[in-house]
Amino acid sequence: MSSTNPDPTPIQQFGQSMSARVERWMPSPFLFAIILTYVAAVAAFLSEGAGATELALSWFGGFWSLLEFGMQMVLILVTAFVVAYHPWVKRGIDRLIRIPNTGRQSILLVGFIAMVTGWISWGLGLIVGAIFAREMGELAERKGMAVHYPLLCVAGYLGMSLTWHWGLSSSAGLLMNTPGNVFIEQGVVDGVISTTQTIFHPYALILTATSIVYALILLYLLSPPKDNARGISEYVDVDLEDDEFADDPTDAADAPDDSGVAADGGEDASPTPADRINNSKVLGGIIALTGVAVTGYTFLTQGLGALDLNVLNFGFIMVGLALYTSPIDYLEEFYEAVQSSAGIILQFPFYAGIIGIMTGTGLVDTVTEFLISIATPQTFPVIAWITAGILNIFVPSGGGEWTIIGGSMLEAGEALGVEPGHTIMAYAVGDAHTNLFQPFWAIPLLAITGMRARDMFGYAITMLLLLTPFLAVILYVLPYNVF
Repeated sequence: MSSTNPDPTPIQQFGQSMSARVERWMPSPFLFAIILTYVAAVAAFLSEGAGATELALSWFGGFWSLLEFGMQMVLILVTAFVVAYHPWVKRGIDRLIRIPNTGRQSILLVGFIAMVTGWISWGLGLIVGAIFAREMGELAERKGMAVHYPLLCVAGYLGMSLTWHWGLSSSAGLLMNTPGNVFIEQGVVDGVISTTQTIFHPYALILTATSIVYALILLYLLSPPKDNARGISEYVDVDLEDDEFADDPTDAADAPDDSGVAADGGEDASPTPADRINNSKVLGGIIALTGVAVTGYTFLTQGLGALDLNVLNFGFIMVGLALYTSPIDYLEEFYEAVQSSAGIILQFPFYAGIIGIMTGTGLVDTVTEFLISIATPQTFPVIAWITAGILNIFVPSGGGEWTIIGGSMLEAGEALGVEPGHTIMAYAVGDAHTNLFQPFWAIPLLAITGMRARDMFGYAITMLLLLTPFLAVILYVLPYNVF
C-alpha cells in the first residue's frame, strides 16, 4: 500500500536534524554578538599576544567607528520598510501569496521574491521577504495548506544571505564608486571603480542568476513531507479569522479627511492651520517629485555608474515620500519602521568594537594575509569568498568589513593579475553567504515573522552548507571576462 506521506529524503532528514540541534543551542542575536566579542578577544590573545589592557582599549576604540556607515545601513532598512508597507505594495503582496497551491510552491515563491528584491535593495529584500513569509504562513494556515514555517522564513531571508551584495545596494560595490573613498585616500586605487565593473558586469549578473536557480532547487528539496511540516501557528499566536489585507487601511470607514469630517458623517475636531500643513500632499508631493526627478537626472547624465550609498538612500527616501505624499503620514511610518531596526542600532557598536579588537591587535591582518598568501590567480576568487565569509561572522557589515580587508584584497588581487571588479564581487558573495549563520541582519525579519533566531537558523545553516560546494565551483570556473 502506498504511503500518503512518504518518508523524508536524506536531504530533508539533514535539514530536520540540523534544525533540532540549532533550536536547542543557538543564543539570541544580541548574546551572539557578546559571545563573538569574547571569541575575538581570545583569538587576538592567542594569535597576537594582546594583553587585557590592549584588548579593552582596542574594543573601546572601535566601538563608534561605524556611525556614519551604520546610519546609511539603517536608512536603507527603514526606507525599504516604509515602501514595503505602503498599501499599494501590500495589495500586490496579497495577490501574489494567493498564487501557490502547495507548501513547496509557497516556499519557492517567497524565496524567489526575496532574492530578486534583495538584489534591488538589501533592505527591501529583507522586509519584503519577511512580510511575504508571514502573510504566506497565515494564508496557508487558513487554507489548510501544509507549509513548513521555519523554512518559509529562511526563504524570506535569502535576499540578505545570497543576492544582495551583488545588487544595487552592494556596500563594497557602491563604496568603491564613491568619490574620495577610503581606498582612494590610502592610495590603494587611483580613482573610483565604476559599478559597470562590479554590480552591472556580466560576471556578477551570471553569479546572481545561477545562484537564484540553485537556491530554489535546494528549497524544493528541503521542503519536508506534509506530515512533518510545522505551520505558523506552532510558532506564532495568529488570528486566523483576520486577514490583514482584506481591507485597505486607506479606506477605513471612520478615517477623517482633511476637512476634519469623519467618513461616517460624524464631526471631528476642526483641523488647525498647522494640521493642514502637516498633512499637505502638495508640499510633500512637490519635494518628493523633485527628489525623484533629481535621482533620475543623475542616472541620465552619469549612467549606472552614478549609483552609490547616498544616491540609493536619497532615491528611496524620495520614492517613499512620493508614495505617501502626506509628510505626517510618512513620518508616522518612519516611527514604526525604526522599531524594526532597534536591535541593529544597538548591536552595530558592539560589532564595531569587534572590528576594533581585530584591527587594533593586528588579528585581521594575520587572518587575511594567511588566506591570501595561499591563493593563486585561479583560486583567488574562492579564497576571497572564504576570507569574507569568515570575517562576516565577526563583522556582519559588508561595507565595514570591506574597509578593513578591501585594501589587502585589492593589492593581492592586482599582484596576481585579478581585476578589481572580480575581487570585489568574489568578496561580496562570501560576505552575504555567511549571513545564513550570523543572525544580526535577521533581526527585522524575526520581528515581522514572530520567530526566534533558533527556530529558523537550523534551516539557514543547512542552506549555508548546501550552497557551499556550488559557490566554490562557480567562483573557481567562471571567468570574469565572460563575454
